[in-house]
Formats: sequence, structure tokens, C-alpha cells
Amino acid sequence: MEHQIPLDPAARADSPQQDDLRDDGTHEVAPDLAYKRLAIVNVVFYGAPGAGDRNWVLIDAGVGGTTGLIIGAAEERFGAGVRPAAIVLTHGHFDHVGVLEALAERWDAPVYAHELELPYLDGRASYPPPDPSVGGGLMSALSRFYPRGPVNVGGRLQALPADGGVPPMPGWRWVHAPGHTPGQVALWREGDRALIAADAFITTRQESAYAALTQEPEMHGPPMYYTQDWQNARASVERLAALEPEIVVPGHGRAMRGEPMRVALRTLARDFDRVAVPEHGRYVQDPARAAEGTAYVPKEAH
Repeated sequence: MEHQIPLDPAARADSPQQDDLRDDGTHEVAPDLAYKRLAIVNVVFYGAPGAGDRNWVLIDAGVGGTTGLIIGAAEERFGAGVRPAAIVLTHGHFDHVGVLEALAERWDAPVYAHELELPYLDGRASYPPPDPSVGGGLMSALSRFYPRGPVNVGGRLQALPADGGVPPMPGWRWVHAPGHTPGQVALWREGDRALIAADAFITTRQESAYAALTQEPEMHGPPMYYTQDWQNARASVERLAALEPEIVVPGHGRAMRGEPMRVALRTLARDFDRVAVPEHGRYVQDPARAAEGTAYVPKEAH
């Protein structure tokens, strides 16, 4: 099965020379929106440069060992000693909450997530096991060793409001995008059609260590080895493609923009079962289910 939908490198939302221009190593895709690649994953900074203390937001919290890199980029962008108004999580997988506890404590910052993600963030539950049999590549093979949580920031944790707003991010709304996890959300700003897509879809083949490092652009479904409900994953891609975004910042891979990106995203939504879903796998026919944490996990596929 072919899992790749090529993306024209010209659709990159950032300049190829951006890293040489910014001391903090971030890619700026809008005047108040930038992201930083930390090994295999992106973290996103919302707020105007120089915004100052409590006037910016961190979206996701990287992999372990990146505390200093995130703090350094934040202080370079927003000012020395600054703290965010909040940390907003798209979901709670290990590569998005790697240094969450350290940052939340250091900054004394509230943490927002969808209510279905809360059990994985307040110490109550661990995610279902990954499926190393799908996708091929080293990242898939190693997934059995990845941390499944939970982390515990319960004292600072709040559910995103039911009305779809994101309290510290005026003009943005959260869009429920389950499948990869039960409570995954994307963040959407209608004004400039900017989409922080989480892992609902990504722009690199995350199953391959080589592709994850080189990040040759392609439109790709969610990382196969950690997606627990493929029917919901398909519906989430369809929902996000229907927004017709202008700028996309994924959880993995480069940010992309414009019509070439939208064409690829529409193709992914249309052909999702053929290009994104594994032919066989633990969760392909029998998804995991959540109810205040992980309620059901199917048997491992053989």
C-alpha cells in the first residue's frame, strides 16, 4: 500500500533560510505564530514577539530533555523571564508532554486540554499500547518502548471550555479531532485560516526515523503506531480538510500553506482508507475505547 501523498516543497509556510535568520531557531508562519522543531516533534508559540510576561501561549510541551530549549526559545521571542498565560495541549502522548510537568511548575501556568484527555494528564490513566506492527520503519518498531504516561499536572489542569473557545487565545477555537487519541484537538483561527493540526494529519512519514529526521514534505495520516481509532481518525481529517486552511502547523513535519497543501489535504481526506490506514493492525478493525481513561483495548494482532 502507498501511504505517501507528495507535497510540493514550495508549499512550505516558512522560509528555508528561517533558521539562519532567527536566533531562537523558530519558524515564524504568521506575525504571532511560530513553531520550533524538537527532534521528532513540534512545539508552537502563540503571541507577538516581545509580548512579555503572561501574554503568550505554549502549545504542547515536546519530548523529554527539551526544557531548556523551550524556555530559551520563549525568552528569545517574548522577553527574559517571561511566563505563558497558559500551556495548551493538543493531546497527551509522550512526545507532546515530555517536559510538561517541569514547565508547568516553573512557570506556575494553567494547563488546558480536552476533557477526554484529562485522565492521561492527571495521573489516572495510561494510553493503550502502541502497535509496532504497522507502518514499517524504526519509529514504529521502537514504539513498544515509548512512555504511555500518565503525567500528572492535575493541580493546574483545566478542561477546554465546551463552547469551543481557547481562553488564553482570543480568535482561536478548538476542534475535536479524535482517533489518534480520544481527546485530541486541533486549534483553528478563522481570521487567517491558520490550523494547528496536532497529529490528526502530519507532513512527514513519522514511522520512519530517516523521514522524521529529514522531513521531506508529504501529506500523511496520523502516526500509525499510536493511532487507536481509525474511523474517528478518518472523520477528523475530513473535518479539518473541510475548513480549507491557508496555513497548517502539524505536530510532526514542516508547516505548509496555500493551495498545493489544500489539494494534498483533500486527497488525504478522500483516499484516507487507502493511503493512511494500515492493511492490518491491532486497532484497524477494533478500536480502543475510552471512558475516563482507557476502557477497552483489543487483543494484539497476529
